[in-house]
Amino acid sequence: MSLAKLNRWIPSLNWLAAITLIISLGMNFFYAPTERTMGNVQRIFYFHVGSAWVGAVAFFVALVGGALYLRRKERVWDTIALSSVEIGLVFLTIATAAGSVWGKPAWNTWWDWSPRLTLITVAWLTYAAYFMLRGAIEEEEKRARFAAVYVIVAFVTIIMTYISIRIFRDIHPVVFGGTIETVQTASEAEGLQDFAPGLESMKMGITLTANTISFTILYIAWLLNRLRLQYLADNVDSLKMRVASRLQGGKA
Repeated sequence: MSLAKLNRWIPSLNWLAAITLIISLGMNFFYAPTERTMGNVQRIFYFHVGSAWVGAVAFFVALVGGALYLRRKERVWDTIALSSVEIGLVFLTIATAAGSVWGKPAWNTWWDWSPRLTLITVAWLTYAAYFMLRGAIEEEEKRARFAAVYVIVAFVTIIMTYISIRIFRDIHPVVFGGTIETVQTASEAEGLQDFAPGLESMKMGITLTANTISFTILYIAWLLNRLRLQYLADNVDSLKMRVASRLQGGKA
């Protein structure tokens, strides 16, 4: 996508992201029903799930960007992978922090080294190390190639985090399709949402969907803004080289 197209699309997308976030916030506090056990504290669940979903999407986009860079050797795909990892790490941090706040009243602890929480920590550290890898390699083409391979392999941590509560016994409830699956023991039931069937459950699902959509739009807006920032940085570097060339008596 060219800089001209980015400049044309980004303002509208920024406004759309702001509007959808305001709507989702209003739904969280004024439309969604109050959960029977945790009360209003449960409302942070919508932020937690929405940000966790977008974090996973961002890392998948980074995987696709890395794979396309290895195939086509076009710098734009490396930029997309880098930008998506940056944004994904922000959303993963939000999801982890929101989950911790939600876990305190639900599980009576801020943190528990259960399989999912342990793997989410591993995933966070893995993607944080991605920037260390890029910073350690000076050659641009080599840096992009190594980073592409790394971001593809790193996605394994996201897959393992997602399936961990399905293959291991975990305190974290299983959320699938906006509903909470049945658990077998009382300890596994800690943190499950309890809504009256019918209208209340429907409102909960609608609110969760609205938050997921708004966070997804925010991700797209951030990604395009980040791409535009990279285009501008590249233009500045090009201008610096031309000015330096002129000052040295060469041709621009």
